[in-house]
Amino acid sequence: MPPTASKSPAAVPDAPTLRQRLLDKLPPALADSYSEEQIEGIRILLGDRTWGKHSIDSRGSFAIPFFRWRFYWVFLFGRNRRAYSRTERHLSLVMMLAMGAGFILLCLLLGLFGLYLLKSWLGIDLLPGSSLGLWDWVNS
Repeated sequence: MPPTASKSPAAVPDAPTLRQRLLDKLPPALADSYSEEQIEGIRILLGDRTWGKHSIDSRGSFAIPFFRWRFYWVFLFGRNRRAYSRTERHLSLVMMLAMGAGFILLCLLLGLFGLYLLKSWLGIDLLPGSSLGLWDWVNS
C-alpha cells in the first residue's frame, strides 16, 4: 500500500488506545487522512499500552542531598494480561511447581514440629535416651 493512501482509523484493529488517545480527539477529516502505516508508526511511538492499567500504580522520584542525581521508583501491582512466550510459560510452570513444593514442605515441617512439641508436652518418649532438644529450647 503506498504511504499516501488513506485508511480510516476504524480500519486499524490493533489501535484501541491510539484511537482513544489521539485519533478520536482530532477532527474527523484529519483523523481519516492517516494511512495504516502512519497509524502503526504513531502507535509504536506512543507505546500502545493496553496492558498498562494496574491495581496499584505508584511512581515517584527523589533527590539525595549533596548529589546532583535524581532517582525514581516504580511499584506496579495487578493482573498480568500479557501473552507469555513459550519460555515464559515453561518458567512460570516451573516456578509455580517450586512454590507449591516449597509451601507443602514448609507446612510439613511446621506440622512435624507441632507434633514433636505435642509429644514432648504429653511426656511420650518414642526413643529412650535421645532427644532433639526442641522441647528444652521451647521451655527456656
